[in-house]
Amino acid sequence: MNRILCMFILSLLVLTILSGCSDVAMTGRKQLNLVPASTVQSMAFSEYKQFLSENKLSTDAAKTQIVRTVGTRIQKAVESYMASNNMSDRLAGYQWEYNLVENKEINAWAMPGGKVVVYTGLLTVATTDTELAVVMGHEIAHAVANHGGERLSQGLIVQLGGMGLDYAIQNKPEAT
Repeated sequence: MNRILCMFILSLLVLTILSGCSDVAMTGRKQLNLVPASTVQSMAFSEYKQFLSENKLSTDAAKTQIVRTVGTRIQKAVESYMASNNMSDRLAGYQWEYNLVENKEINAWAMPGGKVVVYTGLLTVATTDTELAVVMGHEIAHAVANHGGERLSQGLIVQLGGMGLDYAIQNKPEAT
């Protein structure tokens, strides 16, 4: 009976994983997505709001406008590409936003749902719109490719595997 139950659970797990596979929009690479995009975006929006409350936005209006202009151009290109390839639905729930944060780190990032942050330190090395667009485009591509949801799904699988191993060790330590 235990063997049948284990096989049933294993089969269910395999089916769940296979049904959670999808294609990355631009590359066609397969990825695991067990968590709905709307859930990932909700989590990202909450984290983004908290980040902004704990970090100082730049007061340099000119540099902030550059970040927003470059971000909006990338956004329009992404939306156009997705529309022309019948993938606009993959941008459902996106609420694009671009902010420049006072931080000497040379960094930028984008969260699922289109929340993008550039650190002022990046602008010391990315001194043209094109250089900034390369970095921002790279980060936005991670968000559009749903890498955050993929990582979250991978983490869930690892946790599930750990729980299974823990169960096996507790119930059949010698066999495990």
